[in-house]
Amino acid sequence: MTAPPTALPESVAPPAHRDGNVLRWLAAYTASLVGDSVYFVALGWSAQKAAGPTEVGLVMAAGALPRALLMLGGGVLADRLDPRRVVLASDALRCLLVLAVAAAIALTAPALWVLVVVALVFGAVDALFIPAVGALPPRITSSDQLARVTGMRSLSMRLSQIVGPPIGGLAMGFAGVAAAFAVAGLLFALSLPLLLALRIRTGTTGAGAGQPPAPGTAWKELLDGLRYVRRHRLIGPLVAAGALCELGLTGTLGVGMVLLNAERGWGPSGYGWIVSGFGAGAATSAALFATAGRLPRAGLMLAGSLFAGCAGAAAIALVPTLWTAVVLAAGVGLAAGVFGSLDSTLVQAAADPAYLGRVTSVVMLTMVGLAPLSYPLVGAAIGAWGAAPVFIGCAVFACLGVVIVLSSEAVRRAELPRRN
Repeated sequence: MTAPPTALPESVAPPAHRDGNVLRWLAAYTASLVGDSVYFVALGWSAQKAAGPTEVGLVMAAGALPRALLMLGGGVLADRLDPRRVVLASDALRCLLVLAVAAAIALTAPALWVLVVVALVFGAVDALFIPAVGALPPRITSSDQLARVTGMRSLSMRLSQIVGPPIGGLAMGFAGVAAAFAVAGLLFALSLPLLLALRIRTGTTGAGAGQPPAPGTAWKELLDGLRYVRRHRLIGPLVAAGALCELGLTGTLGVGMVLLNAERGWGPSGYGWIVSGFGAGAATSAALFATAGRLPRAGLMLAGSLFAGCAGAAAIALVPTLWTAVVLAAGVGLAAGVFGSLDSTLVQAAADPAYLGRVTSVVMLTMVGLAPLSYPLVGAAIGAWGAAPVFIGCAVFACLGVVIVLSSEAVRRAELPRRN
């Protein structure tokens, strides 16, 4: 599918929150994310009915393996074929897959191996969807609007996490698991006409963008993309800092927070308050970027927000009262959201359009592929030494990202793009 002839030049983009092109992309992205949430609820419930707790974990984790293994290849495909085509194909495949599962469940109870296969295929398609959808914003708006788009995207993610599971639960309550899969499939289908209506912008967004290199084998293009990330004086340090942040804090704020809550005896409601506090802080940062669109001294603010997030994550394990932990969690969510939004926007604004898919795939691999590897390590460490030393150690590890940022002149001096 080629871009519509109404493609707009780079110089005339309206503000993102009033840009119909951006809003169509956001609606399509939100529909896909809510569909994801409904799908995972339905998949987990189906596995629970087919087998025991261990098998439920197997089914839910099955999609993570192909997603991690194929993510970088998905970035190559996005750069080769145009990310909009890849997103369209991915959502169409997910729609067909999930609707087929809905039909199968309506006719008969699925065996465990069927659910594992579904999870594996869905994860493989996700590996194509994630880099491509992340590479679309610079192609649908001007570079000075990328921070707003990043904030709007983060708000969409928060919304999907809130409304997706209840939609899945209501569908199952009224008409069974097959209905939940059908709702997920329809949500994926809803994104297709919105994506088809997108206008792809002409011109370039990345600094120093030029003609794309001569095409080669997929393996060569993958290696070219990795070399591009490593050698870029701004993108390389930003990706490294983001990876250290994810590896250091994801396990702490996930598994670690559950174990800390049990250690302090705050109960399930206490854990819920802490998670809500973090979510409120992250949503606040997303709203900030969606409305303000720009923060000054982006590179230094990025370093400061990462340091503040690391300090807050360490402090949560040291405070004695639940309400203090909730306040700290909100602060960590705010700081992590500011860091993530600045990091993502600076990377997208600096990347050569010919490499956007591969750059996005490297960034997302650290988030959805490598970061979850810290879960068992954090759990085992807390079991051996308790929560406080592990929280502090993980925060110190994540703080290495601050060192990388401050040691790079390009990052220290980085600013978000301005409107020309």
